[in-house]
Amino acid sequence: TLVKDVEADEFKKLFEDRKGTLIDVRTPGEVANGFIEGSINIDFNGGDFEDAISKLDKQAPVYVYCGAGGRSGKAMNMMKDMGFSEVYNLIDGYGNWPFK
Repeated sequence: TLVKDVEADEFKKLFEDRKGTLIDVRTPGEVANGFIEGSINIDFNGGDFEDAISKLDKQAPVYVYCGAGGRSGKAMNMMKDMGFSEVYNLIDGYGNWPFK
């Protein structure tokens, strides 16, 4: 299993080069104020997060982000424990995303 915290430029390049699942783990309210194009919203604190991510392809790369990196870091570790092969976490989250 490869889990890695990556800076915004590397995160963007990895996602463009190796398409996978891009997950925004913020609340719907946060997402309403902007999100990374191509992402799906699965709220980390929504109550069914683990169930929702368990349905994803564990062999494909997964890219996760939140507002500042905390929730997505927890999500990354959860996915590691669930057997995902590759998970990348955006350091400092969407708040630090320069490609808006």
